Amino acid sequence: MSDRYQAVLLFGMPGAGKGTQGVLLSNIPGFFHMSTGDMFRTLDHHSEIGKTFDEYSSRGELVPDELTVKMWQQYVHAQTVLSLYKPHSDLLVLDGIPRTVEQTKLMNEHIDVRGIIHLVAANPEEMVTRLQKRAIEQKRADDAKIDVIRNRLEVYERETRPVLDQFDANLVHEVDAIGTPAEVLGGILRVLAPIQASAHNTVAQ
Repeated sequence: MSDRYQAVLLFGMPGAGKGTQGVLLSNIPGFFHMSTGDMFRTLDHHSEIGKTFDEYSSRGELVPDELTVKMWQQYVHAQTVLSLYKPHSDLLVLDGIPRTVEQTKLMNEHIDVRGIIHLVAANPEEMVTRLQKRAIEQKRADDAKIDVIRNRLEVYERETRPVLDQFDANLVHEVDAIGTPAEVLGGILRVLAPIQASAHNTVAQ
C-alpha cells in the first residue's frame, strides 16, 4: 500500500463551475473535497505559518510553492485527525493545488494522482457570458468588464496548461462544463466512479 493519498485533481477555467462541482462531490460518500480557498480561510493567523502567509498576502504577493504545500500538509493532517477525511476509504478531490509546475513536483511525494477532471467549454464565449452574469449578480462591476474576463481566461490557459502537461495524458479527462450542475456532475461521475472503486480496492489491499 502506498503512503501517498489517493487523489483526483479538479481543474477548470474561470466560470466552469469548479467550486460548485467540488461541493456536490463532497456530499457523495467516499469523496473528500479540499480546496485551497477553504485551506486559506481556516488558517490560524496566530501560528508561525499563518503569520508568514499574512506577510506575503499583505504585500499582494503569491505564497511560495513550498509554503503552500507545507500549509496543505498541515491542513490535510488536521482533517484526518478530526476524522473528516478518512484516507483509507475516501478519494481526495483536490481543487486549487497543484497550481504551478513546481507545486506539482512537490506534491508528487504526497499524492498518488488517479485521475484529473478538466472542466472545459467548446465555446469559450459561453464562459465569458457566464462570468459576466455572475459578476453583475454579485455587484462586482469591474469584474464584469469583457476585457477583464478575457484576460482571466487567457491567464488560465497560459498557466494551467503547463501543469496539466506534467501528467500522463491518459489521466486527464475533459468534461463539458456547459449544462446544469446535475448534467456536469453526471459527466464527472462517469469518470470518477470507476477511479473511486479502483482506489478503494488499492487502499484495502
